Amino acid sequence: MTVKFLLTASSAMLLLAAPLAAEDPVGVPPSAPAGWSAPKTEWGDPDLRGTYPLDQVGRTPMQRRPQYGSRLLMTEEEYREALTAAAEVEAGADREDASNSLGAGNWFEYGTALRQTALIVEPAETGRIPELTDEGKRRQQTMGSSWKGQVFEGLEDFNSLDRCITRGMPASMVPFPYNNGVRIFQAPGWVVINHEMIHEQRFIPLDGRGQPPTGYTTWLGSSRGHFEGDTLVVETTNFNGLSPMVIVGPSNGTAGIPTSTSMTIVEHFTPGPDGLYYEAWVEDPVILTGGFKIGYPWRRNNAYAPFEYACHEGNTLIWANIRSTSPRYAKWREENEREMAERLEAGNDSGG
Repeated sequence: MTVKFLLTASSAMLLLAAPLAAEDPVGVPPSAPAGWSAPKTEWGDPDLRGTYPLDQVGRTPMQRRPQYGSRLLMTEEEYREALTAAAEVEAGADREDASNSLGAGNWFEYGTALRQTALIVEPAETGRIPELTDEGKRRQQTMGSSWKGQVFEGLEDFNSLDRCITRGMPASMVPFPYNNGVRIFQAPGWVVINHEMIHEQRFIPLDGRGQPPTGYTTWLGSSRGHFEGDTLVVETTNFNGLSPMVIVGPSNGTAGIPTSTSMTIVEHFTPGPDGLYYEAWVEDPVILTGGFKIGYPWRRNNAYAPFEYACHEGNTLIWANIRSTSPRYAKWREENEREMAERLEAGNDSGG
């Protein structure tokens, strides 16, 4: 078991043993303690640097589950059950190690849960992404993914995560079943956000430059930042509309949610004694009938050690899925299976 497994599991057990006092109001940064002030960098900006593993909230869903209705917070009993379930999943690696087996327990690193019922805090009455527009529904039907596909013909049948490009936005800023490390670096005039997943970086200039011209688009959009007091405000536009807002599979939306080039995201990173409070307002009028807001704490843990994210070297998942399912490769599969059968037979005949 790795250090980050131990840290996360022990954190969950500490929470289980502690009283479940009500949290600060959901969806806004907590009040700073009396006498506390945000540290500054050597050049005078608020110091946001550090490692913030999102597995500290990894069992909190992005969208509110129906059983919570319009509630922003779980009851004490519900929260204890959520923490117990998180600890049970987190102990999976130990159980598999003890039984000399390998499975999902050594794969998943969800971590623990918040008491809030979802990472989405607005619209408060639902805690869910608003309904899709007609165009959003149309595009959703064409979204491909290795999580839902049965037959693969080409790149359009895979999403950007399958292709080792990006999880997209805002998906990259919410927890995943594993590789949840997020690191923030700063230099004069710059903030850089580094993700353990795919090892992608967001470079955010603070010098007041404008956005690139319309038509210049990227997978993660173009971000521009500035400080309002101690809070870093980041405005991102110029998305290419090719990455998902919510991916198919383990991201709280099995159907996936697409994006368009009209998507805009405004984020706030507000420092506190133990880390940051993260907020993101997401709008995409082409895809969604309304906007939504994500809000939750990032706890600093500089002992967390991100792993290498090698993805699949040479994009083997892509061509392997195509060759193993596409009718275009039926003859190739038949020949391959026949060749393998002949090799097995020859081996049996020789006593090998």
